[in-house]
Amino acid sequence: QVQLVESGGGLVQPGGSLRLSCAASGSIFSINAMGWYRQAPGKQRELVAVIHSNGATNYADSVKGRFTISRDNAKNTVYLQMNSLKPEDTAVYDCNILGYLNAPLGSWGQGTQVTVSS
Repeated sequence: QVQLVESGGGLVQPGGSLRLSCAASGSIFSINAMGWYRQAPGKQRELVAVIHSNGATNYADSVKGRFTISRDNAKNTVYLQMNSLKPEDTAVYDCNILGYLNAPLGSWGQGTQVTVSS
């Protein structure tokens, strides 16, 4: 079973930046797409960024142009660089390995809290 450990969250002012990390165990990391999700209080978890094994990326419209997903296969780690943060970006962020039709395959980690507030 793949284990996922997220880190890098915190409190940041609007307009600020954070870089999240997700370390994954297991040898399937390099051949699968990886995704970053977020879940705000009272809302459903949403997929905000995807990076495929070939490096191609996709973003939700709400974060496009502000967030950048990247991966280091040698370290089994995926990153989410978040710039120009807004209060509506406040959520628990977590990652997962993606399968067919971007279905999450791994067990959810503990997530990392991102709070954007002045």
